[in-house]
Amino acid sequence: MKIVGIQVSKVETIEATGTGMWWDKTWETGFKKVPVQSPQWLAYGGFRGDAQADRINHGGVDKALCVYPIEHYSHWQNLLKRELPSGSFGENLTTEGLIETGVCVGDIFTIGEAKVQISQPRQPCWKLARRWQRKDLSALVERTGKTGFYFRVLEHGSVENGDSFTLAERPFPDWTVALCNEIMHHQKKDVDASRQLASECTALAGSWKDALWARANR
Repeated sequence: MKIVGIQVSKVETIEATGTGMWWDKTWETGFKKVPVQSPQWLAYGGFRGDAQADRINHGGVDKALCVYPIEHYSHWQNLLKRELPSGSFGENLTTEGLIETGVCVGDIFTIGEAKVQISQPRQPCWKLARRWQRKDLSALVERTGKTGFYFRVLEHGSVENGDSFTLAERPFPDWTVALCNEIMHHQKKDVDASRQLASECTALAGSWKDALWARANR
């Protein structure tokens, strides 16, 4: 389990070019992450120097680091028929050995000098589809369960490419990222499952717990 890519970005404005295509609009984004090779300071809000354009839906304590497994890249490269560099899914960390079926919400890892915890699965937004000019791409990521996930930072410190992850604690072994995705996106009518996830997995991000409780109460 290790880091195979670290990516950060500033917010940039991408201007429309006038093609008239659905994706060709002016937009602001921090999605286009740039690989870095030097050690990076991981603060409680994420990597120093990294930014998000939409601070309502991205960033914050529970979404300090966006993580995506390198193992999924071949699937999307075949679908999009193009090479995808590390960071193509807007992730800060491209990882090897951390797959949604094998890691759990609440897992605590040491990485470099830092300590991090899985807080929730990633829910891809429209920017992924616009970045790669495939309208259904965000929906496909959600449908396949190849979503990646987020870390919250428990202890800050320096992190660099190639650092290994060491699992320190697994307080919620029943709640894999894959199962959380299944309940949120594919078992929407299972009120008991929504209520159980929201109540039992206390490490789950508050926004997910709120959504699950609202569903159960409906």
